[in-house]
Amino acid sequence: MRNNYSKEKTIVCKGEYLNEEGRTIIKDDKEVISVPFLLPLEEAEITYSKVGKHYHTRINKLIKTSNDRVKARCPHYTVCGGCQMMHMSYDAQLKHKTKIVKRLMKSIPVDPVIGMDEPWFYRNKVISSFAHQKKVTSGFYKMYSHDVVTIQKCYVQDQLADPIIKTINSLANKYKLRVYNEDTKNGFLRHVLIRTGHVTGEVLIVLVVSNKVFPGKSGFVKDLIKSHPEIKTIVQNVNSRKTSVVLGDQEIVLYGNGQIKDKLCGLTFSISSKSFYQINPVQTEKLYNLANEMANINKNDIVVDTYSGIGTISLIAAKKAKQVFGVEINKDAVKNAIKNAKVNQIKNVRFITGDAGHTMVQMAKEKMPITTVIMDPPRSGSDEKFLSSVVKLKPQKIVYISCNPVTQKRDMDFLIKRGYKVKKVVPVDMFPMTHHVETCALLTK
Repeated sequence: MRNNYSKEKTIVCKGEYLNEEGRTIIKDDKEVISVPFLLPLEEAEITYSKVGKHYHTRINKLIKTSNDRVKARCPHYTVCGGCQMMHMSYDAQLKHKTKIVKRLMKSIPVDPVIGMDEPWFYRNKVISSFAHQKKVTSGFYKMYSHDVVTIQKCYVQDQLADPIIKTINSLANKYKLRVYNEDTKNGFLRHVLIRTGHVTGEVLIVLVVSNKVFPGKSGFVKDLIKSHPEIKTIVQNVNSRKTSVVLGDQEIVLYGNGQIKDKLCGLTFSISSKSFYQINPVQTEKLYNLANEMANINKNDIVVDTYSGIGTISLIAAKKAKQVFGVEINKDAVKNAIKNAKVNQIKNVRFITGDAGHTMVQMAKEKMPITTVIMDPPRSGSDEKFLSSVVKLKPQKIVYISCNPVTQKRDMDFLIKRGYKVKKVVPVDMFPMTHHVETCALLTK
């Protein structure tokens, strides 16, 4: 490592352009360096060093600032790793995200990004990590580390979460619960996950701990419910592994039924600790309505919703389609989806447990007249095997929702070579104050 480490160097530089990670590119001789919290055209004195292929940078002082620069509302900004663009006006963030998607998509038509009216306090899912700093506290990891920054108020998460986390910290001290140490593997408390229903106001608490034995459990739960009656269920999740993955496999419901309800696009959904449910409910409504509008789903359409999760997109599409098939490999998610269909009294939808690619190949063999495929894969996108199964099914329309435009473009290139045309791409800002952007694309045969 010592041979790959360069000494620190201080320079005065001018920002050139923002990259996909919300960092501004600067150049020093032959070095091309990305600097967080700097904006294009700004002049600054920065210090940098190189470790392997990566640069460590810090801004010593700003000499000339951009008109797009604003004062970050959060006192933990630049230390906490949660946000990357709070120093930039929201209008400038939206313009940047549109530009990034256009740059990636090249000749494909891209609409301006759909932003939020109020881009604050939007996250309905919060994960806070415990730490011991004279007493039990919690917060988010510092950038590039597992050191916890104690957070009093987060400006991008639902406002119900902060006071609940504060109470949990207080009760952890009251009941003398020890914080889990990643190095020694001793201790009990690891994380707290909070999910909130945007419309219903219901709250689900998941206490992630290292073992099943919960000292003072009944008193802890009783005190927490008394302080926050909006909490409808509390789950103990046991994660004894040495891993950065937050949730373990074993769960014990301590209060309620392990689920909360929320409403989206006029439908009711049950959400558990491990359910996939979009983090920004306000923008999710816009995104899913956009997907249905782009697909122009009507009473003659037979739709396959791949990666269907708890059935959100499937059930919304079913309101207009002739028939919808939701395909999901996670058995618990499928059970949730079936329950959601019954609660909403939607009968023209069928949920299938299994691999979406295999299911579509089988549908193609049976010559099922599928008109539309909706896909919303993880950040890694889809693989060629899955995309080949879509091609075999021969849908007239493909709606591709993505949280990673880079892998989306790669996958769409595969489909373009096999007879599809991208009509347009619409970015949606699901994650204000961060560099992330969601995109919805329509492909037709």
